[in-house]
Amino acid sequence: MSRRPREQQQRPRGFNVEEWEPVTKVGRQVKAGEITSLEDLFQLALPIKEPEIIDVLLPDLQEEVIDINLVQKQTDAGEKSQFKATVIVGNENGFVGIGESKAPEIGPAIRKAILRAKLNLISVRRGCGSWECGCSDPHSVPFQVNGKTGSVRVKLLPAPKGVGLVTADTMKVVLRLAGIHDVWSRTRGHTRTTLNFARSVFNALKGTNQIMTPQDWTRRSE
Repeated sequence: MSRRPREQQQRPRGFNVEEWEPVTKVGRQVKAGEITSLEDLFQLALPIKEPEIIDVLLPDLQEEVIDINLVQKQTDAGEKSQFKATVIVGNENGFVGIGESKAPEIGPAIRKAILRAKLNLISVRRGCGSWECGCSDPHSVPFQVNGKTGSVRVKLLPAPKGVGLVTADTMKVVLRLAGIHDVWSRTRGHTRTTLNFARSVFNALKGTNQIMTPQDWTRRSE
């Protein structure tokens, strides 16, 4: 597994908000300042089709390459070799995305994967679902969630403060960039397949927004 050094970027190199010409309605609203946060986008279920939207609304986004493989395809002209990159992006505060891409060179493959990860960004609900802790800080998952991709099955369990991420290295990257600090996990299947493993964790984090909690009913009744 290849991994780039952890780095925090304020904005992609060469990106200028003034020079950006949005091609979607959401992009124009973001540039005009009508939409100022990703929470608004997710609450309104608006599609994100331009990575520049994420660059404007989430300037503290971080990225990390978790896997680079050399893949080959047999064609009439012979074997065609490409590099396949898998990238995780997140702000360590409730937003995370995953992307993959192929290209003849490593650099373009990573850049394409970053763009796709930004378009796949999701909001992660955090909380303290452990009966051993009972605090109100968003340091873990609010309840048990499950995710699967291919043969890989992942179960994330709430953990009290101080436990840390009791997970494999690939899972730690996804959870850390999502802003999860304490969690227990159980896995099944071919977890050595990095992409399927990471996607299983990603799908489990999606599940944090698919279950209603008593707090949600309280907010709706107010």
